[in-house]
Amino acid sequence: MRGACNHYDLLGVKPGAGAAEIKKAFRRKAKELHPDITGTDNSEEMLALYTAYEALSNLEKRFEIDRAYSAYRDETGFNYRTWLNEQEDPASKAKLVFYELMRLEEDRAIEVWRENGGLNFNMEKYLSRGDWMDCQYILAEELDKRDFCFEAFTLMTALLAEETRRPYFNLFTPEIKSYVKNMTKKKLRSQVDNETWIDCMRSLIDIGFSNQEEKQFKESIAKTLKETRA
Repeated sequence: MRGACNHYDLLGVKPGAGAAEIKKAFRRKAKELHPDITGTDNSEEMLALYTAYEALSNLEKRFEIDRAYSAYRDETGFNYRTWLNEQEDPASKAKLVFYELMRLEEDRAIEVWRENGGLNFNMEKYLSRGDWMDCQYILAEELDKRDFCFEAFTLMTALLAEETRRPYFNLFTPEIKSYVKNMTKKKLRSQVDNETWIDCMRSLIDIGFSNQEEKQFKESIAKTLKETRA
């Protein structure tokens, strides 16, 4: 296999491997190359191993690697997308959603997601935590671009709730919060009824927004309740 495709071989993982599997493989291989075990200097091998791990752990770099790997698979007659499409289990469908998103086939990704339950499709059960969070964010963005604002909002707030529980995006989190606030302010209200709006405002509480922001959410709930009862 040529070029960047060797990253998978170096780590001993298959395309489609989750972040946890890649990290585990890196640690195992690094341990095997340790001088205390081999008795030799394997600095060049360790550098190559770390380069592979770093590349496959970076979403943008991995996209480029997988594009090259896809070309290789086509040459050898194996097509990962076709194989995933042929599977009926939810794990394969979740991977297919992520696969299509990573290859800029957003409409197809949304189609597969809807076919498997949409908001009721618990992809976090079938993807590694890192892959699920990346997939959830990209999918929410694409839904929002197509004006499916409520679905985008629901995915984003679930993401922020998980981020509050155990950080993954870290420095990028404030941008996600800003994205959710802007989407809520500019688009969501006109697309949902009062009851749904109240549920949306409640979902924004205790997921990392400031006290002042939470106060605004609660005031909106009170105002909407008053309008509903009027």
